[in-house]
Amino acid sequence: MALYEKRKCESIPLDRGFFQRVPSVYLLCSGRILSLRSGTGEAMSLTDFPAGAHPSPSGFPLPKVTMPALSEMKRQGKPISALTAYDYASARLVDEAGIDLLLVGDSLAMVVLGHENTLAVTVDEMLHHTRAVRRAVRRALVVADMPFGSYHGAISDAVASAVRFVKEAGAEAVKIEGPRIELVQALVAAEIPVVGHLGLTPQSVHRMGGYRVQARTADAALQIQADAFALAHAGAGAIVLEGIPREAAAEITAALPIPTIGIGAGPDCDGQILVFYDLVNLTFAPAAKFVRRYADASALFRSAIEHYREDVEHRAFPSDAESYHLPESARRLIQASRDDEDAVVNRDAREELDQKTNRR
Repeated sequence: MALYEKRKCESIPLDRGFFQRVPSVYLLCSGRILSLRSGTGEAMSLTDFPAGAHPSPSGFPLPKVTMPALSEMKRQGKPISALTAYDYASARLVDEAGIDLLLVGDSLAMVVLGHENTLAVTVDEMLHHTRAVRRAVRRALVVADMPFGSYHGAISDAVASAVRFVKEAGAEAVKIEGPRIELVQALVAAEIPVVGHLGLTPQSVHRMGGYRVQARTADAALQIQADAFALAHAGAGAIVLEGIPREAAAEITAALPIPTIGIGAGPDCDGQILVFYDLVNLTFAPAAKFVRRYADASALFRSAIEHYREDVEHRAFPSDAESYHLPESARRLIQASRDDEDAVVNRDAREELDQKTNRR
């Protein structure tokens, strides 16, 4: 099966640089419509994308990442990069950096909403954030976490919740925790791609007694491997392996026909994922062993905010150059009006003084 379907590109405006019209040439297209205008018919502003966004070496846009594309990456031995994102700004940065898979994780309950674990976040909250992320993404595969309680009851209810993520929020796959084989089969039957999640599953924090490394024994490692094969056989397109020994993850990855995405599972998985806020030190908590911090956004933001406060307190912000000004003609009119008012005031004052003098 070809990785991407070839579609003939029709005449498309060149002003944004997304495509070029090349007669009789077939381009790699995803079939996804890239709108250059908002729903109101107006040109996009804050959500406007630069010309040539995500260009390939040939000058054409990079193809959209899909679930089959991840399998092809595994087949070719190309590592899969993945990150979480929770809003438009972070998602746009992640996508423009060339990350392959973008997860709207239920970890937003902790790093965005301030909860102590992931259990409190609701379907509506996850939908809200998934919509924001989807508006920003042009290339990466957008996967949405199904939150705790949204798929733990009847399978029909779980499928209905998953449909909302695809239909209302624009998710291209959903992620569920645990070896829920029948649910995966039902989701796939409903045309919803699924990413599984095994090992340390954060929604099971109470059962596990905390966030603890899993599969520390041979039996436990073999059980996770069996669960991974069952998920793959049920139709899952990829599996997140979290918090398990490197050796166990390597065995699963080598044997499994679908990609594995590791987080705290060693370097041998087909891909890696981190929480965006961990990556840039915005979690206000000690980093887990598997986290590598690539920047200190916390220090950068704090310094910028402190400098802003100081400038406001010393009236150094805004400066004259950062202020708007009236045109010269308008200033002359205002000055003339002020002069007329001064003349009237002076006249009234003189008349009042004359009246007082005459009364004397």
